[in-house]
Formats: sequence, C-alpha cells, structure tokens
Amino acid sequence: MVRRDGDRVRLFTRDGHDWTDRYPRIEAALRNRSSSFVLDGEAVLLDANGISDFNGLHSRKHDAEVQLYAFDCLAADGDHLRRLPLSLRKTNLARILARRIDRIHMAPFEQGEIGPDLFRHACKFGLEGLVSKHPDSTYRGGRFDRWVKVKNRQHPAFSRGELQIALHHHHR
Repeated sequence: MVRRDGDRVRLFTRDGHDWTDRYPRIEAALRNRSSSFVLDGEAVLLDANGISDFNGLHSRKHDAEVQLYAFDCLAADGDHLRRLPLSLRKTNLARILARRIDRIHMAPFEQGEIGPDLFRHACKFGLEGLVSKHPDSTYRGGRFDRWVKVKNRQHPAFSRGELQIALHHHHR
C-alpha cells in the first residue's frame, strides 16, 4: 500500500508494517508530486528478462531496485474510492500514473473473457499465475474470496502454496 499525503509518502505491507525505508526508490519517486492518493500494489524485483524474482526480492540484496506495480486506487485527491466498482478505480489509477511516476507502474490487466488464453501465455512466459476480479467489485482489504487465483503449477512459487506475485511482466 502506497499512501501519499502532502509531501509524505509511506509504504505499508498487507499486515500493516511500515516499509517506507526498505524501498527508497519507490518513496523518493513520489516526493515532488503534489497530490494525495492511496494505491494498492505489489513490490516487485524484475530479473534481466523482465519477470518478477520473488527470491531476489526477499533476499533484501536488491531493495534499491524494487519497483511497485499498482493494481488498485483506493483514494485520490481526498476522495475515498473503495466503494466504487473496480473498473472506475482502474480509471483513477491510470489517471494518477499517467503523470509518469518513476518506479511505479500500472500492473498490466486485460478485460473480457480471455482467461484461458491469457493463463496459457502466463505459464509459457514462466509467470506465477493470474488473479481475476469482477469489474463491478468494490475494494476489500486483505485476501478476498471473490478473487479467483489460478496458479502455474510449474512455477517454483507453487510449492510455497501461495501466489505472491500475479502476472507482473514488464512490457518493453
């Protein structure tokens, strides 16, 4: 979670731990922006092929290279957006990130009934899997049973028993 309020930016984990100091590039990227917002996303370390490196992220050896892939916008310019449908929150997210915020990217997403094809391609690229959400859904914090997670059984993350990073592939 990235919270921007005035000239202060803070990063929080799902469990509420303040990790602002852990990923300085994300925090510094927002210092000169004059707005307030709350983004939900995933801290990601990309390997040379542009694919998320979960083990590298958790090694803490590359904290300065970590980027944020934002997938939701919970508040913007003082307006709380959690009750809006996901499709409108994505529109707000795109508007905020259209300002070209360095080190924060909009997580790629697709709309429509292309899940099986997209999943096959995600597996082919060696990604962890997909998370599907209904476009009319409101925001819920933490894990949500309405999100459909489909895991790539060939990915090393599958043996961890949990999908940590969903479809974060850097498009060059």
